[in-house]
Amino acid sequence: MRFDIFTLFPEVCDPYLQTGILQKAQQHGLVEFKTHNIRDWTTDKHHTTDDMPYGGGGGMVMKPDPIFAAIESVLGNPPACPVILMTPQGRQFTHKVALELSQYPQIALLCGRYEGIDERIRQHLITDQISMGDFVLSGGELPALSIVDALTRLIPGALGDPDGPWDDSHASGLLEYPHYTRPPEFRGWKVPDILLSGNHAAINRWRREQSILRTLQQRPDLLQTAPLTTADTKFLTQLKKSKDEEQA
Repeated sequence: MRFDIFTLFPEVCDPYLQTGILQKAQQHGLVEFKTHNIRDWTTDKHHTTDDMPYGGGGGMVMKPDPIFAAIESVLGNPPACPVILMTPQGRQFTHKVALELSQYPQIALLCGRYEGIDERIRQHLITDQISMGDFVLSGGELPALSIVDALTRLIPGALGDPDGPWDDSHASGLLEYPHYTRPPEFRGWKVPDILLSGNHAAINRWRREQSILRTLQQRPDLLQTAPLTTADTKFLTQLKKSKDEEQA
């Protein structure tokens, strides 16, 4: 899969793309990352990429001409892949959206800055808009890297454990179960006995129940759409009953 990141600050992106799982995925030929400095497509000596907004107001607006030139130069006209704008006005990024985007062989990510982009970019060049949540950052670089990381993890072979992406929080509709490692006892806090038992069927059942418990405690909204089995539903009913009895 190829990622093209269009930004005013490629130096923000490049170190992260050369680290850990992302670096290994590149070395194994699973992904390709290209960062493009929008300033390289400006035509004035100051490499101007922003200007004051028509109608007045605070902040500066990213100009359309260098962005169109950059994206069309790299991806063609029209672009040969989805062009996604990082913006707090976009649809929220979720595991479901990550699965959707991972089906494309190539995507382009446009990182906004300043007050925003000229609306003509949004209307005539952008094919999708994605937000990390209901908050505002100084630029789209961190959201773009988050998308790259999340999608790379879904590529077969990118993680050491082939089942890793499907055990993560949200992959199954639930939050992930607790993890423990050595030592078996630390400051008097012990690892649950079941994890030391060697009974893998019991361990899997405990992990599933812990996922349901953690989701109920921290993100109960997810339980409304999570694919629960009959055993899951029975366990969830018992949890809710115990909670009601404690509050009575």
